[in-house]
Amino acid sequence: MEPIIYRERKNTDCIKWDVLKDKFGQDDLMALWVADMDFQVPACVQQSLRDYVESGVYGYYKVPDRYHEAFIQWEKTYHGYEVQKEWIRFAPGVVPAINWLVNVMTQPGDGIGVMTPVYYPFMNAVNDNGRKLINCPLKKVDGGYTMDLERFEKLAAAGEMKLFILCSPHNPVGRVWTREELVGLLTICDKYDIFVLADEIHQDIIVGDREQIPAATVAPNTNRLVTMTAATKTFNLAGVQNSFVIIPSEEVRKRWDALVEPLHINNGNAFGYVAVASAYAGGRQWLDQVIAIIRGNFEYLRDTLGEKLPQVQVYPLEGTYLCWVDLADYVKTEDMEEVVQRKARLAVDYGDWFGGEAYGAEYATHIRINLATSYENIVQAVAQLVGAIAQ
Repeated sequence: MEPIIYRERKNTDCIKWDVLKDKFGQDDLMALWVADMDFQVPACVQQSLRDYVESGVYGYYKVPDRYHEAFIQWEKTYHGYEVQKEWIRFAPGVVPAINWLVNVMTQPGDGIGVMTPVYYPFMNAVNDNGRKLINCPLKKVDGGYTMDLERFEKLAAAGEMKLFILCSPHNPVGRVWTREELVGLLTICDKYDIFVLADEIHQDIIVGDREQIPAATVAPNTNRLVTMTAATKTFNLAGVQNSFVIIPSEEVRKRWDALVEPLHINNGNAFGYVAVASAYAGGRQWLDQVIAIIRGNFEYLRDTLGEKLPQVQVYPLEGTYLCWVDLADYVKTEDMEEVVQRKARLAVDYGDWFGGEAYGAEYATHIRINLATSYENIVQAVAQLVGAIAQ
């Protein structure tokens, strides 16, 4: 069995570890923020890249058939989604894809829906492109979150929402949506002619027992939905900047092509294609081991905080490797940076980032912790957080 190797990433031009001074004002922090892993990628990916590098020629590159074949087979095998090759378009990342699709599918001033707390580039894509943000916050129930579909339908019925951005699994709260939740949401969107962008980039990081269901497999009308995903979270390949945009509708594909083709960003770089094709073809065993590490890190964090700081709310982790934690019973909003950053010496994503300027205050005592690192780092981080709160 292939070993999972933790890598020390300081001084490697790594955003997660090497921009701490610029981002947080200090560089003596444990980096638990940016959503990438501190693990070496699968050996098959390293070997494929090594072989390509050793060829010594890096000229114009045709997208290999094995790239699409490996992805299509992966989706069918592990998600039950039968993707057609002609549906697939390239984007350098899911975030660029969201921004492009906002421009493809809406007009300035149109309403775009999100469910906070949510990955903050969703809100940036709305605001930066001159659209109107319509928020339907997730509802807290039984120590977790669910969709507030009753409220969502009222917002949809108002007629302003033209597009909705779905996060599945949900970042940062770690939910894997049930079939009933997805069907309910997508039925409402279909009823009120709301186009859906489904960000499923974390689809392979399933930590709990719930099945990850691609939105397209339960949507009433797949022509009103685009799915975006990538190997980046699954196999720690963010640096190769290669994502999939799955567009079943021929009309929407034409609209996408009309925007993207004049920009001449139809294809990525050769290294990305080599890495992604290899990962999907041969990386499953590696992924299973990584998920086991993430699960162990989560259980340690949850159980230890539960023992040492029993009023801390650690939300269940069903999917992603990002743990959502509420410190409200121990730390005031105005003291969050002092406790988490300066005393505990942790670099995390702060909760208010996931609500934006308008809605962030509700999550201001929350933090998002990246668990895709060594067990030793998580043990140290928990000890530092407990010690800081106990002072």
